[in-house]
Parts: sequence; structure tokens; C-alpha cells
Amino acid sequence: MFSWMNKTKEVHHECFDTVIEGLKSIYKYKMFPLEQHYLFHEFHSPPLNDADFDAKPLILLVGQYSTGKTTFIKYLLERDFPGMRIGPEPTTDRFIAVMYGENEGVIPGNALVVDPKKQFRPLSTFGNAFLNRFQCSMVKSPVLKGISVIDTPGILAGEKQRIDRGYDFIGVLQWFAERVDRIILLFDAHKLDISDEFKRSIEALRGHDDKIKIVLNKADMINSQQLMRVYGALMWSLGKVFQTPEVVRVYIGTFWDQPLRYDSNKQLFEDETQDLFKDLQCLPRNSALRKLNDLIKRARLAKVHAYIISELKKEMPNIFGKEHKKRELIKNLPVLYEKIQQQYSISQGDFPDVKKMQELLTKYDFNKFHSIKPRMLEEVDAMLRSDIAQLMAMVPNEYSGDADVEIRGGIFENVGDNLSPFGYRRGEGINAGYGEVEWIVNKDRKTYDNIFDRLSNSTTKISGSMAKEELLKSKLPNTVLGKIWKLADIDQDGFLDRDEFALAMHLVNVKLDGGDLPRYLPDHLIPPFKKSSNYPHD
Repeated sequence: MFSWMNKTKEVHHECFDTVIEGLKSIYKYKMFPLEQHYLFHEFHSPPLNDADFDAKPLILLVGQYSTGKTTFIKYLLERDFPGMRIGPEPTTDRFIAVMYGENEGVIPGNALVVDPKKQFRPLSTFGNAFLNRFQCSMVKSPVLKGISVIDTPGILAGEKQRIDRGYDFIGVLQWFAERVDRIILLFDAHKLDISDEFKRSIEALRGHDDKIKIVLNKADMINSQQLMRVYGALMWSLGKVFQTPEVVRVYIGTFWDQPLRYDSNKQLFEDETQDLFKDLQCLPRNSALRKLNDLIKRARLAKVHAYIISELKKEMPNIFGKEHKKRELIKNLPVLYEKIQQQYSISQGDFPDVKKMQELLTKYDFNKFHSIKPRMLEEVDAMLRSDIAQLMAMVPNEYSGDADVEIRGGIFENVGDNLSPFGYRRGEGINAGYGEVEWIVNKDRKTYDNIFDRLSNSTTKISGSMAKEELLKSKLPNTVLGKIWKLADIDQDGFLDRDEFALAMHLVNVKLDGGDLPRYLPDHLIPPFKKSSNYPHD
């Protein structure tokens, strides 16, 4: 430990080649000594190793049994994976890490936690009861080159959840929550009841709210009216559990490849699927930023922990009444929190849970705690002030234009489909008419030409003032109409001919139908006789 501390001054952030290498270095030389000195790892979280920083983005799936967690993974990969079982009963009885591997197969938990290339070594502290229920499924899927997925056992009800598992289920969830990039809570549209066990599991994820997404799965199994009621009931239940004024984002859909039972909400499901998978697509690109964020949260907690431990050490008597004083200090820990908060101007949200801290403190001899060491805290402050800021500045440059960080394969190929007629929004809105021989605007050309003839008084073009009154009938904002005019005025002469006016009216209708306007006019919307124009387009 002390050799690391002596090397601190030799570490320079400007020498870091990557953000990840920088994170490894500042953690090892600036944070770890503080954590070790004040027993942070025994109270909060095991030490980080290189594999934690090098790991691909992780997605943690949590939910009650039969909510579709395993099916969701199959949907992502578009294939089965070793060890997969699907059924209406609680089929997944273990934690399964689904990761990329050239040689497919299953790695048992005991072998997995001794692999230095994997980030799971600290899980050995949960004992054989957990390791016998932990495995890694190696799958040669291109999706898993960008992300890894953790499938979890379905949350059970009653004493089965707390006792029969034989290991600290909530503790394992918390360990994963600290290290994953995204936590997806799945709900079945037919089973919205949040049991006490599921509630405790969700509460264990507190502090990681920025990682949590909610998925209402199997939504095609109910009709539109039922879906509206189910969505409202879910939002009410989530509000009781999360206890926050903000509305939680819920993705509604059916994440499997079977025919929809009720297809009246098909467009809604497609929109929600796009939103969710765009979020997942961003995980590799934002992974370094997430690790930066988690390290900052850990540093703030480590500082507060150091203040708590050193204050307890200072309050202990030298000779007599140690046990009595220890009990008194533990009982009055909330008062100690307030004292530290005021003395060091620390936010209340940075303090660990007081009840959990009281429970942990009963196991320790306070006389073995260390007094405050300002130099260690100054190193962490300097890290937060300088090193982290410099690494933040490196993030945009490191991943800009890097195609290797995109998730490829599996469902991601079809979600981003821009070629087939079944791609997202193909043939709708601004994309209507793509790939067709006939110019899409001609479908309503007779109506548009009649309006043009009325406005033009037999001239070949109409001015802006002549077209304005007609376009204003759409009740669209002037900013939107101005954009439509610029897109339709192909030759940019300030007038609209017959084709350009028809195009403007088509764009107005696209917007009125809820579509978005493009930045540049797509090729399939350019009037046929103007294809040779130098007008900028996609």
C-alpha cells in the first residue's frame, strides 16, 4: 500500500493513452490507499481491479418469474444460448452471465470467479451456495462483442425468496448494480403486483436510478383499453416503490418473435422498441463515461466513510468504558452524520444508509480504526478536481466516429433496418414513396394543382406572399412553414413552380400526420424533372 502512496506524484493524467487506462491509474494510486486505510471494502464494496474497468458494458435483467427475462436475451441475440430454459414456471434458478466466446459452452461459477480476465472475482465472497447458482454462457454472437447480459433468477414470493436460496440474493443484486451500465426491470402485463420481495430487490438498486429502465413486456396480450389501465396501475405501483416525484420511463412492448395477439398497438410497440434499442446502442459509446461517473460516486462515498471512521476513532476513550461508548456511538450515529455534514459541508445524499452502517459497525473494534489523514483526502480531492476533469475532456475525442463501439448483429440489425420495406417507418411519413417508380406527391397531385391554378392566375410560378395564405391554413408554426418552403424551393429562386408547390403541400401533410421533416430533401421526394439539380439532399 505504502509503495503506491509514494508513487502518487509520478502519475500524470496527460500521459494516459485512453480514458480507461487513466481510470485504472487514478483509482490504484489515489483512491485505493484511502479505501484500504479506512476499511472501505469491508463496509461497502470490494476493491476494483483491471477487469472492472476493461469489461464490456453490462445489462442486468431483473424481474419476477415469467416476465420474459430469458426470452428478452434470446430476442436480442436472435438465437438460443447454452443453459437457457424458458417456461411459465420459475425456470431460471441461477445468475447467468451471457458473454462472447469463440468456443461456446458453460463455465461454472467456481471456475468463473478465478478467471483474472473476468470481472467476477469478488463474487467469491458470497460463498459456494451462490457460486453453485452462477454460471457464464459463452456465445459466439456479434451482439455480445459490444455488450454482455446478466440473466437473474425470477423474484419469488414469501419465505422462499429469503431463505431457500441459501445466499444473499439482495447483496448479489447490489454488487451487480454497482458495476452494470443498464438495469432493466421487466414487468408482465398480466402480473403487475409488486411483491414485498420484489420491492426489496428494487430498493436494493437505489443509488443507481440513472441506470434503471422499466419494460412492460407481453403488452400484445391485452387490448388497448386494458393496456391503458395496466400502464396506469404500473405507474402508480412504481411511484410507491421508487418514492420519487419524477415519472419513471416505461417502455411498452412485446419482446419476442411471435405473432401479436392484439395488433392495434403495433405502431406503439415499434416506436417503444426503437427507443429502447437506441438506448442500448449507446451503451458501448457511453461506457467510459459511466465508469467515470461510478468512480466519482465511489470517491465521494469513500471520503464520507473516512470522516465517519476517523470521527468514531476520535470519540473512543483510551482505557475504560470502551464497549459502553461504542454502543452509544452506534446509537447516536445519525447525530454524528449531522456533525460531519455541517463540519465538512457534505451533502446528505453522500452518506451511507444509517441503519446498514449501524449494523456493520457492531462487528468492529473502534480502537483499531484510524484517525483522519488529511493528505489522503487531499489526494482524492485533487483527483476529483483535476484528473477526472481531464479524463472527461478525453471522452468525446476517444469515441467520436468510432464505428467499432456500435452493437452489431442479432435484433440490432433488424431494428436499424433501412433497406427492406419492413424497416422502421419505411413507407410512412417522409419515407413514403421510397423505392417507388411513381413520385409519391403525384398521388394527390390533382388537389394540389387545383390550388396552384387558383393562386397563380395562369402564371407558371407563385411568390411567397401568394402561397403564404394557403400554407397558413395548416396552422403550423411559421418556423415549420419556413423550413417547408426552403425544402420545396428546389432552385432557391424565392418562387414555387407547380411541382415545388405540390411538394410543399405534401410536406405540410406529412407534418400534420405527425411525421418529422428532414434536414435535407430525400432523393425520392425531389421532383423528377429536377433530379439533376445541385440542391443538397441526402
